[in-house]
Amino acid sequence: MRYAICFTPPASDPLSLVAANWLGRNVFSGDMLEPPAVRGLGIHEIAFHTAVPRRYGFHGVLKAPFHLSGDMSESQLLRDLMRFAGTFAPFQISRLEIARLGSFYSLMPSAPCEQIQYLASAIVQEFDRYRAPLSEADIERSDPDGLSAAQFANLHRWGNPYVMDEFRFHMPVTGSINAIDMPRIEPALRTIFEPVLREPVMVSNVALMIEEGAGGPFRVHSLHPMGKVSARRIA
Repeated sequence: MRYAICFTPPASDPLSLVAANWLGRNVFSGDMLEPPAVRGLGIHEIAFHTAVPRRYGFHGVLKAPFHLSGDMSESQLLRDLMRFAGTFAPFQISRLEIARLGSFYSLMPSAPCEQIQYLASAIVQEFDRYRAPLSEADIERSDPDGLSAAQFANLHRWGNPYVMDEFRFHMPVTGSINAIDMPRIEPALRTIFEPVLREPVMVSNVALMIEEGAGGPFRVHSLHPMGKVSARRIA
């Protein structure tokens, strides 16, 4: 079993509902869903292109999946995550947009968002003590030969190459897309997602996600509200 600390909107948020339909799985309930009807794309083609993000569910990772250290417990992790979330005030990402990151499509901030960068870096540092050390196989799977010097240092210090200055917040909505298919996939993504991307996205919780068995799908275990309780009541 692995854990991850992420951001995802509440289950009832329109963005969550659209993403669940597109990916074919609800990250809160685990229910499998029929993909939407999209002109020019068959349901089996959509299922193929969303296979990887469907397993992980709709989220933006803040601390990548990790095995729990042997001297830590899930109850300790939950307690500390609840306390930690309360020390950060909620904030907005002014706008998310469909963007290509390598050969993958994700929802990404249309302009730099310092708050999400700071939140992710703080979570990586605060909860690193909960992470079991990487095995040699884990390191090999990270393709160390393809990493920059900074990414290689991050891998060995924090268990992930893409943290701190190398971190880019993104919410994946496809797996790797062949360049030939991109001219069909990208317009479909814009048609599906842009109606729910017109408003700022409120980051008001941190999600603990759990992998259901080795190699199984991830689901939201719990949402931890950000900000002090008194401030949330006023809001």
